[in-house]
Amino acid sequence: MAKPGLARHASATPRLAKHGFAGLAERAAATLFFTFFPADCRICNSPLIEVSRLPVCKDCLHALRPLQGSFCFICGEGLNTPAGFDRTTSDEEKLCLLCQRAEPPFERAVAYGSYDAGLRDLIHILKFQQVRPAAAVLGSMLAETIANLEQTMPGGAIAVVPVPLHQRKQAQRGFNQAEMIARAALKRLSLSNRFELCTGVLLRCRETGSQIGLTRHQRRENLRGAFAVTDPTRILNRDVVLVDDVFTTGTTASECARVLRRAGAARVWVVTVARTLKISDSFALAENLPDDVSGESLPEEGSADRVSLVARE
Repeated sequence: MAKPGLARHASATPRLAKHGFAGLAERAAATLFFTFFPADCRICNSPLIEVSRLPVCKDCLHALRPLQGSFCFICGEGLNTPAGFDRTTSDEEKLCLLCQRAEPPFERAVAYGSYDAGLRDLIHILKFQQVRPAAAVLGSMLAETIANLEQTMPGGAIAVVPVPLHQRKQAQRGFNQAEMIARAALKRLSLSNRFELCTGVLLRCRETGSQIGLTRHQRRENLRGAFAVTDPTRILNRDVVLVDDVFTTGTTASECARVLRRAGAARVWVVTVARTLKISDSFALAENLPDDVSGESLPEEGSADRVSLVARE
């Protein structure tokens, strides 16, 4: 008669052997896969050593960092703090020249990181290479940004509205990246009763050409009438978080915010994964602004316009 301890050991041996062989077979299969189907990181081109649905190495993912520096409290543009300025000034008092004279139609525009290097590549991997798992990583960045902003927002349920694509472009791409990133972000947030994803509320009525290289007036004309609210009751008197992947000149965000407010939204915040930054000496105290610059003549968005404004002083 076998001893109980030996019996237990004997019965455990096949299980250990089974798991050991399974692990060995899995590692062998992975090695075989990478031998015949080598893959490189889509950002740094180094060989990937782990099986992953996202073809980006851990080093590149860890290198993605949030914005650091001094930024306009409203529009989020980078600021160069002038020499001799009191650096104890609160963030709420740090405004660019444009926002001191003509506030945009949104309360604030915030972003996780700068639209360059790895973050730009990761966004392109999602949008242009259709690697959908990238949306989860971008969504986690958006979730962190929303969580930081939420602390300064008023109470109550908030509608999350993704910037829409035109129907033809979305059919061609297969998805709306802003909506995918927003969904991933809300899954990570432990604020399910605070934020409600409202898809289909904002509609892109017509296709618009590229904004690259256009003047301020041309950008506004390019987007005039491009967006509409399909069901105003879903945002009536509600605070809205407008979500997009990238904030470039701010023309799209401003037009969407303007349309949402006309339809009855109480306030609009803009949250993006990335934004372009052209940090310039566009920071000044309100009392130092030129008297001959009226709000009507100020540009509404765009770093280039901000620089030209300062040059007019």
